[in-house]
Amino acid sequence: MAEVVKRGYRSDVRAAQAQETRRRIVRAASDLFVAAGYGATAVDAIAAGAGVSRKTVFNAVGGKAEILALALDWAIAGDDEPIPLADRPDVAALLRLDDPGQLLDAWVTVVVDIDSRVADLYAALEAAAGVDSMARALFTRLQSQRREGAQVIVDAVVARKGLRRRLQRADAVDLACLFSEPLMYRRLAGDRGWSDERFEHWLRSTLRQQLLRT
Repeated sequence: MAEVVKRGYRSDVRAAQAQETRRRIVRAASDLFVAAGYGATAVDAIAAGAGVSRKTVFNAVGGKAEILALALDWAIAGDDEPIPLADRPDVAALLRLDDPGQLLDAWVTVVVDIDSRVADLYAALEAAAGVDSMARALFTRLQSQRREGAQVIVDAVVARKGLRRRLQRADAVDLACLFSEPLMYRRLAGDRGWSDERFEHWLRSTLRQQLLRT
């Protein structure tokens, strides 16, 4: 029994060490992708930034495309736990709200929280998508996921009879996607110096005006 416990402990330690190595690789790569761009970032530079070998980078995470995908997944989630965004407590809680305005406001809070973490990295991905096929595939996947998320919110508003009169569902999804775009946050909070609070207030007001029945 004692030997089984020891083996389990050693296994847990190795798993924790491997995860910490992945974190260091992802952090180093994220900084480089934002500062230098995806195309200009070499795996050797990522390895040096993480304090590991080139071989370890590939064994622990993969090539640049896999690293970027993992970095974005973790940035969107806010941690490296394998829990889908839809199953996160804040997302699950907002979908239980009965009032469409409160639901939309709660979604904006989630969006701003995500955008504050992901905006710069998302911009690096979008730039890379124009020249790299793997980055383009990742960008397409994430854009599709963003639209699916917006559809869930719009459908929840529709179910609560809160959608603005004569606004088509597809148009509402288009608007929700447009205003929740990470680039929007980057332009106003990053380039123009808006605080997160100011941006969130503006986004709540804008989406209420554009989507909700008065």
